Amino acid sequence: MTQHGQMPTALKRLLLWWLCMGKCVAMLSQHTAHAGRLDSLQHMSEVVVTSHHTFREVIPSQQLKGDELRRLSAQSVADAMRFFSGIQLKDYGGVGGIKTIDVRSMGTNHLAVSYDGITLGNAQNGQTDLGQLSLDNIEEVTLYNGQKSSIFQSASDFASASAVYIRTRLPRFEVGSRSHLKFRAKFGSSDLFRSSVLWEQKLNNNLFLSANAEATTASGKYRFRYKRKNLDGTVAWDTTATRQNGDIQAGRVELNLHGMLNRGQWMLKTYVYNSNRGIPGAIVNNVWSRGERQKDLNSFIQTSWQQSLGNWFSTRWMAKYAYYRTHYANRDSTVLPVNNIYYQQELYLSTANVVELLPNWSASLSYDLRWNKLLANTYNFAFPTRFTHMLSVATAIDCHHLKMQASVVGVTTDHRVRNGSPQHAEHQLSPAVFANLYPFGSQWLSLRAFVKRSYRLPTFNDLYYTELGHASLKPERATQVNLGVLVQHAPANSAGGWGLTLQTDIYYNKVSDKIIAYPKGQQFRWTMLNLGEVDIRGIDVAGTVHLPLKGLSLRGQYTFQRAIDVTDASRPFYRHQIPYIPRHAGSAIVQFNHKRLSLNYSFIYTGERWNAQVNNEYNHMQPWYTHDLAANYTLPLKKSQMKLTLEVNNIFNQQYDVIANYPMPGRHAYMGVELEL
Repeated sequence: MTQHGQMPTALKRLLLWWLCMGKCVAMLSQHTAHAGRLDSLQHMSEVVVTSHHTFREVIPSQQLKGDELRRLSAQSVADAMRFFSGIQLKDYGGVGGIKTIDVRSMGTNHLAVSYDGITLGNAQNGQTDLGQLSLDNIEEVTLYNGQKSSIFQSASDFASASAVYIRTRLPRFEVGSRSHLKFRAKFGSSDLFRSSVLWEQKLNNNLFLSANAEATTASGKYRFRYKRKNLDGTVAWDTTATRQNGDIQAGRVELNLHGMLNRGQWMLKTYVYNSNRGIPGAIVNNVWSRGERQKDLNSFIQTSWQQSLGNWFSTRWMAKYAYYRTHYANRDSTVLPVNNIYYQQELYLSTANVVELLPNWSASLSYDLRWNKLLANTYNFAFPTRFTHMLSVATAIDCHHLKMQASVVGVTTDHRVRNGSPQHAEHQLSPAVFANLYPFGSQWLSLRAFVKRSYRLPTFNDLYYTELGHASLKPERATQVNLGVLVQHAPANSAGGWGLTLQTDIYYNKVSDKIIAYPKGQQFRWTMLNLGEVDIRGIDVAGTVHLPLKGLSLRGQYTFQRAIDVTDASRPFYRHQIPYIPRHAGSAIVQFNHKRLSLNYSFIYTGERWNAQVNNEYNHMQPWYTHDLAANYTLPLKKSQMKLTLEVNNIFNQQYDVIANYPMPGRHAYMGVELEL
């Protein structure tokens, strides 16, 4: 959308095309419905094509899905992931503020984000803004440390140090119904207004269509308190102001086509996200407003096909083309004007194949090809192109008391720049071993462990950013070691009984050749170098309790991390906690459901941190915590239902920063309505 809230012509045409196509499909499906018998399918749930033993997970994941996910006081995927253990959210504030995730202090670039089975790539800076991913159409968010423990996955999935899997809603239909329509609207603090529509259509017994469109607008203004101290502890600034230049206008359109096959399935997805937002910037030197703007156009089309041949062989093929356009402008009169446009393209092809060698032994072979290209209008730009080849081999054994999985990924990358000498190809290996032991044969107690060697490639910005990039950078390397225990007791039935799930993990991560920006040269220019080394040790504890009282459940998590810089003993910050990583963090969720009413209370705590490498009083950041409440009430109508929502976040109006000098909103509230037909 434009700065004045008008939608671009291209997006208008796209929306009009969706509506026209949807109307035609609806007319066709109605004709088919009259010609055939009544539908006896109650709903279409997730279909996973499996062989007998191939896909059992070795290590459990952290997961939020269904009603539990929808009841949270969360606006985006990033907000929901705050309730996972081992997570640090980097939030720059407001509805439109950039939000990224750091898992177990390894850095945002070590996290892979998968959207309906295919990774969201960003070769320019290696980070995915999870604030752009609305929860409106999300059915499930799952976090894996190490990697997803099924061997039936792409080679890219084996290579990541941690992964988030986001699954959108699959079409569901009541008995005798062939279409489903849902409207949502939410408004509240910071002049937020968000509306969306979801349309699902059953074309025939094996073909399903869903379309989802969403629009968001907000001024981004909120009151905050600005307080800073001098080195001697005296107060330097203490005032109250209003956050400026945090407005956003955004639109998203998504179309999915799902097909069922005999022992298989396929999917086609088209996605377009367009936004225009202000960048409020840091509050420093008593400056309250900035002149920075950013426009994003993110679009991709992806498809997947999966087929099983008997119980011994399964194959999956995937393809994706993505086009991202980013326009950054800085018209602040106090600095040199900036007007940069970046064009990023990605082509991705993947195949994964798994074979059942014996009833308890399976193996897989996967190959990925990824092509990335970056163009820009900046001076002396390198115009880089990257070819990445990934080949993985994995095997899994599933015995009565023991499950084991081993994998190795070989990666070859080839960098090329325009009018420059060809870059040498790089070769990397990423091995991993996972094990899960059931000492008493049942599922109530399991002991798990994994060891993995992973890495992350330098981004285009790391390598080629004008007067900053370093073309000879080596990949960051990471070693991960994890020991854990899981205790679980499932409820006896849905009407009563109690259930408990408790998991604890002790882990050690070592990151070497960490890529950092470092001052170098007589003119004190900055460059990217492989200098950093970080030692990370931590404990994650997560539990869920379902009480005998019907509809009441508790969920909590706690994380302890000691993440210290061990790069150079001569540096003043040697063995200091690295920036923005708290020693202690935790969260809790209490949910209660009674007939048409559901209540949700959530609490988040983040301990003291430091915003720079030296842990002193000047860089110290106080702990913060927030309390959120949400209530939902469902009103049944004749052939539909209406749901009313009220959310109050940061109830006690705590003033805090997640990132130094980027104040977060105080108390804020939202009201919403949902109509389902």
